[in-house]
Amino acid sequence: MPATRLSRFSAPLLIAATLSLSGCGYNDFQRLDEQSKAAWSEVLNQYQRRADLIPNIVNTVKGEANFEQETLTRVVEARSRATAIQVTPETLNDPQAMERFQQAQGQLGSALSRLLAVSENYPNLKANQGFQDLRVQLEGTENRITVARNKYIQTVQEYNVLARSFPTNLTAMVFSYQPKANFSVANEAEISRPPTVDFGNQQQQPAR
Repeated sequence: MPATRLSRFSAPLLIAATLSLSGCGYNDFQRLDEQSKAAWSEVLNQYQRRADLIPNIVNTVKGEANFEQETLTRVVEARSRATAIQVTPETLNDPQAMERFQQAQGQLGSALSRLLAVSENYPNLKANQGFQDLRVQLEGTENRITVARNKYIQTVQEYNVLARSFPTNLTAMVFSYQPKANFSVANEAEISRPPTVDFGNQQQQPAR
């Protein structure tokens, strides 16, 4: 077939293929995939911000006489577990990896909540401006984590609906667009709930 005739056939086919791709959700997959990656990066950024604050908080609390060593140990160990998890781009497509990451971060949040609750029983810490500044930074970071996580959840939900709906699920099969792993909001809330702290049964009272 002459080149001129081939080009006449190729142009319409190319246009039809382009329109077909845009009409079956291909461009939406690209957009939501990039948005989910950007949202995930922000989640990791805020979790890292929290992890970076913890050594300063722990060192400040260590200076308080008779502070519960078990509480400090739990925070340090929870931070170690959370930061030890290797987060890769494949994590977004691995529900089990996402669950491990979520549980580790939730346990760290719970340990920090306990530390802050226990610190209320120590007037010296409550009067320590450095500790209070760190506490404000931590609370602000927790708020940023919530915002970043919710944005990621929303973006992934949109992506997953696209991947499972007809006819865009056909595009997902052709281009191997698998549903992405998401946070479980209910489990995260349960893991992050601060424990009840009862000082009434303590045998040793903190120094005044």
